[in-house]
Amino acid sequence: MHILLIEDDSRIREIVERGLTTNGFEVTSAPDGITGVEYARSLDVDLVLLDLILPGKVGLEVLREIRAVKPRLPVFALTALDDTLSKVGGLDAGADDYVTKPFSIEELAARIRARLRWNGRAGVLEAGPLTVDLAAHRAILNGYEVSLSARELALLAAFVRHPGQVLSRQQLLQMIWDLDFDPGSNVVEVYVAALRRKVGTGLIETVRGLGYRFVVPGEEPLASNGTDGTAGRPEQHGFPRQNRP
Repeated sequence: MHILLIEDDSRIREIVERGLTTNGFEVTSAPDGITGVEYARSLDVDLVLLDLILPGKVGLEVLREIRAVKPRLPVFALTALDDTLSKVGGLDAGADDYVTKPFSIEELAARIRARLRWNGRAGVLEAGPLTVDLAAHRAILNGYEVSLSARELALLAAFVRHPGQVLSRQQLLQMIWDLDFDPGSNVVEVYVAALRRKVGTGLIETVRGLGYRFVVPGEEPLASNGTDGTAGRPEQHGFPRQNRP
């Protein structure tokens, strides 16, 4: 699930970004109302977390502009104001829920998942026989459930969102771990290896010197550029049989 966070407090942005990423969400942040409206219009997001006190455009104005272009996009209002008038004002302006600071990241993640489950199949990614249900924290391959950690699920979702596209280690570090490039870190390699053990080597190709490419199950893989001796070898493109849920 792709969440747009519109929040001017850099400390809160960092806490929410890291917390939601750990819970398997993809997060894009905007530091002010003007940027937030631009992102809401241009990006494919599943839900917006909107601070009501913002520079550039106040939160309620941002909310009205989002509603004008994407009336069905869920919006949670965030504010430090814990009074009835503020809550009523946000809900009357079109907010779907109201979260008062300070709040628990785990509770926020649960409320987001509940809202998106209510929305139907929002947060469900499909690629051939593979289904990644971020709301339910499940991955299904060939009809069998694959047991994945939150980070592994987030990594798999990142690949499924970009089929056929080469994703570099730097991009994956930023998308999944919210980290700047660290040439000494092997966290991406460790998690890709773990993911391959669970879903099979045929889903994720190694592209020499560039990064990794997701191969949609059932489609012909591209020519091997692998450095690990697995990508592109026909005998390696089967998928493991997992236990049924």
